[in-house]
Amino acid sequence: MQELLTYDRQLFKQINYYWHNSFFDWLMPWLRNSNMWVPLYLFLLLLVTVNFKKNVWWWVIFAVCTAILSDFVSSKIIKENFYRERPCNNAAIADWIRVLVAYRPQSSSFTSSHAANHFAMATFLYLTLKKYFGKWPLTFFLWAFSISFAQVYVGVHYPLDVSAGGVIGILIGYLCGKSFTVNYGLLY
Repeated sequence: MQELLTYDRQLFKQINYYWHNSFFDWLMPWLRNSNMWVPLYLFLLLLVTVNFKKNVWWWVIFAVCTAILSDFVSSKIIKENFYRERPCNNAAIADWIRVLVAYRPQSSSFTSSHAANHFAMATFLYLTLKKYFGKWPLTFFLWAFSISFAQVYVGVHYPLDVSAGGVIGILIGYLCGKSFTVNYGLLY
C-alpha cells in the first residue's frame, strides 16, 4: 500500500508541479467550477424534453438520482470513513505544491466527489443517449476526465482520489443507466 501511495504522490507532483503552464493555470480552476457546467445541464434537460415525449420525466428523475447517489456514496460513505489529507493541506509538500484555488477544502481527499459525480453522469448519459446521438455521448467521458484532471492540477486531490471517484461514478452511472433502460426502455 505504501508503494502505491508513493507512486500516487509522484504522479501528483508530475501533474501539479512539472506539467504547469499559463494556459492550464487559467483553464483548470475554471474547468472544475461546478457553476460553469450549469448551462450544459440546462441544455441537456431542454434537449431531452423537447425531442423526446415518452419517459422524459423518468429520465430526468433517474439523471438526478444518479448525481445524488454518486455524491452520497463519495461524500457521506467513503469520505467519512476513509480520511486522507488533501494535498493542498499537506505541510510535507507545502514547499513545492501549486494550489490554484482560493478555497482549501478541509474534507477528506479520498474519494473525489467531483470525479464520482461527473463520471456517474457521463456513464448515465452515454447509456441512455447513445442510440440517438451515436458516439457523441462518449465526449462526456472526456468532460469527466478533464474535470478530474483539473482537481489534481489545481492541488486539491491526488490522482488516486480521482481514479477511485471515477470508478465509483462509472459503477453508479452504469447501474442507474441500465436500470432506466431496462425499466423504461427508450426515449421517444
